[in-house]
Amino acid sequence: MTAAKPILLNAFTMNCVGHINHGLWTHPRDRSADYTKLSHWTDLARTLEAGLFDAVFIADIVGVYDVYGGSIDLTARETIQLPVNDPTLLVPAMAAVTQHLGFGVTVNTAVEHPYTFARRVSTLDHLTDGRIGWNIVTGYLDSAARAVGRDAMAEHDERYDRADDYLAFLTKLWETSWEDGAVRRDKAGRVYADPGAIHEIQHDGPYYQGRGTHLSEPSPQRTPVLFQAGSSGRGQRFAARHAECVFISAADPDAARRTSRELRAAVVAAGRRADDIKIFVGLSVVTGATDGEAQDLLEDYVGHASPEAGLAHFAAGSGIDFSVYGLDDEISYGPTNAIQSTAAAARRKGLTKRQLLDGLKLGGRYPLLVGSGDSVAEAMIRWIDEGEIDGFNLTRTVAPECWHDFTRFVVPALQARGRYKTAYGEGTLRHKLFGSGDRRKAAGS
Repeated sequence: MTAAKPILLNAFTMNCVGHINHGLWTHPRDRSADYTKLSHWTDLARTLEAGLFDAVFIADIVGVYDVYGGSIDLTARETIQLPVNDPTLLVPAMAAVTQHLGFGVTVNTAVEHPYTFARRVSTLDHLTDGRIGWNIVTGYLDSAARAVGRDAMAEHDERYDRADDYLAFLTKLWETSWEDGAVRRDKAGRVYADPGAIHEIQHDGPYYQGRGTHLSEPSPQRTPVLFQAGSSGRGQRFAARHAECVFISAADPDAARRTSRELRAAVVAAGRRADDIKIFVGLSVVTGATDGEAQDLLEDYVGHASPEAGLAHFAAGSGIDFSVYGLDDEISYGPTNAIQSTAAAARRKGLTKRQLLDGLKLGGRYPLLVGSGDSVAEAMIRWIDEGEIDGFNLTRTVAPECWHDFTRFVVPALQARGRYKTAYGEGTLRHKLFGSGDRRKAAGS
């Protein structure tokens, strides 16, 4: 009999006030506005490690949400991922107060040069003892392109073409510039590193060119664990070739199963094994000691949420200005250059503005589980088993109490059902997630 699949869990957050469930920053118990204080993040890291979370997944955006109403008016008032600070700078402090918690940081390939980015990631992998992951994003905001001197973002598929080249450059730096035995630390012989085992790499790609030696000695993982979120055809091909962990959006387990099967088939077609990727679904949870207590908490939260701010966030992702539509108008979900899967999901259902707002009652559009620890645990298990996924990116609601509540009520219920670890394993983040392979194997090898 096959053992039940253990649930993997990332805390999904961002170095800003308003991340996914918008408007909740106004709740009297919410402390999201403390995001500029280091203690806010070190306290979070301790909480997540106590809850045995696999990683904290730190989102990021470059650019501002200016599609809704053609301005940043609502974005600024409701702090819709603005202001937002650098995610990578949080990691060393959070790593210093934990031993096992992993870190998935989001960095946009469109605004970072691979040569200098390679050193930053290697530095983080060293400082965390191999607990770093990189969420690869290609960008989708024209405001970001304008900010770095371009007229607009490149076309959707071309952004992934550039990212393929970006990864090829990085892999040469991380995996081939320094041999395993290059670092000797021989004080008596006055040889820290063997120059004969250090190589200058040459990259002449269609988008990136460079010749140089990687500036960092090999880190515990060399290549970080590669996260990716993209459900379009081109995004799936990119994930199939490169990703180890894939973040998908799904309204229910049936939708998750369809996407998971498509992804795993694409991974096999790319010459890898179906289980070479871990698939995570975005999820919001409101929990309490009883189902009734959780429902009361939800009503309290909803009173502070901003569905319109959630719609403005959705507008940026879909490229559609919903502010120009009446509540029951037919919406033109035409092709855009933004996140293709975002608009496609709404187009399939023919959703009106009223229906979109109804689905954003908590300020965000991810599936919502409400109930006691036992009720939420049973629902999460159903998602895993029926959706054929591996885990969740758990969004924050009212922070930090949402993390404490989940750890207090849901984690023990999952453990009692044998579906969640009772202690961390050893090794790097990759080893913890996959049970082997402290060193990444190239796709197809």
